[in-house]
Amino acid sequence: MYNGKVIICDDEVEILRYLSKILSAKGLDLEVFSSGTSLMNCLENRGLDDGDLMLLDVKMPDLDGLEILQRVKRMKLDVPVVMMTAYASINSAIEAMKLGAYDYVTKPFPKEKIFGILEKVLERKELLKENSALKDELGIPSASTPLIFSSETFRRVHDMAMLVAQSESNVVILGESGTGKELVASLIHNNSPRAKERFLTINCAALSDTLLESQLFGHVKGAFTGAITAQKGLLEAANHGTLFLDEVGDMSPAIQAKLLRVLQEGDFIPVGDTKAKSVDIRFLAATNKDLEEEVRQKRFREDLFFRLNVISLHLPPLRDRGDDIELLARHFLAKYSARMKRDINDFTREAMQLLKSYNWPGNIRELENAIERAAILTRGNTITAETLPVWRTPPELPETRQDGGKRLVSLETVEREHILHVLKASGNNKSRAAKILEIARRTLDRKIEEYGLEDEGAR
Repeated sequence: MYNGKVIICDDEVEILRYLSKILSAKGLDLEVFSSGTSLMNCLENRGLDDGDLMLLDVKMPDLDGLEILQRVKRMKLDVPVVMMTAYASINSAIEAMKLGAYDYVTKPFPKEKIFGILEKVLERKELLKENSALKDELGIPSASTPLIFSSETFRRVHDMAMLVAQSESNVVILGESGTGKELVASLIHNNSPRAKERFLTINCAALSDTLLESQLFGHVKGAFTGAITAQKGLLEAANHGTLFLDEVGDMSPAIQAKLLRVLQEGDFIPVGDTKAKSVDIRFLAATNKDLEEEVRQKRFREDLFFRLNVISLHLPPLRDRGDDIELLARHFLAKYSARMKRDINDFTREAMQLLKSYNWPGNIRELENAIERAAILTRGNTITAETLPVWRTPPELPETRQDGGKRLVSLETVEREHILHVLKASGNNKSRAAKILEIARRTLDRKIEEYGLEDEGAR
């Protein structure tokens, strides 16, 4: 017999019956949904306690399972998700793993398969609980994921973060999506006087107003339809610690007004209650928006901006951290090699050149996804260029101006720049470059001569 809760979502009645029968027989609590829409409505409107496992169908007529998985991850629900499908394919498997799925099963599956996954999940839960209890007993704060860097550009940000960590001031962390804002927030907390207290996070963009308000402020029993019990909010839970407000620029005006009171008065009122509760919290906030512009456009309260933005940190994009790309790539390779229990320990020279020459619009998050994908697809113990998705994106062309304004460039210019980019990324190996460009070697030779690329290092 097991002690835990499983959330199931599948549009096939027979699958729901089968899973309900075998799991309820093991003493598990079940919450069953016959459509993706009903599951998401529950998550977004009334909330849903994290389960020990979520079984989620990939193909559903109303809402794709991979989209639900993405939303679950954005909402930071602490539940392992196992994807179920009758359509076995390497593409959906890779996509599910990239999005953070715990495992992947193909229908029809024996009950032993589900029980095996469940045992691993519950065992991991117990180990984490024991580890957390031991750390609490010893007074050791939870360690954050380390910041990986060697570039001077990011070192300046790191040193500033370590400096402001010693203060009690609120901090706004700015930067493009995927630059590591939550990691920097964690670094600040773990090096602050509040390090032994709780560090809690919430993504303001991932939740509806109703759910965000409930998650932040908590609610009393009967505060709204579905509030069958009272719930403590993150503000109360983070008392004496640090609360990280991710994507704070997406917070609605109504929630902004309520948050402002917390920063000004140090208290708040749970939804449906009449009594205020006092709290002592350090706020860290992050956004990829220009908050000053949001203030000018009246989309973000000026008084709240000044309360939060006592100190601001600007994280550089990965394209400005060229010296860090190899370090980060090797860090992620070690991570996923260990997770997959495989001995993948290096990159070919061509693969590393491709990683370093790419522009990384998705920043560190995109790099991590690329390494995870490559680790899944590689057959040996070395990541090759063929397993990387980045070479298909042409380089950003140098800006060309005429009379002070931008002008479009010719197709010939685009082709020339892309061929040059691929040649450099492949170490000027013409055979390799031709394979990447999906053209014959003699065609490449002709274009090199036509565009005069021999003078630029092609051999």
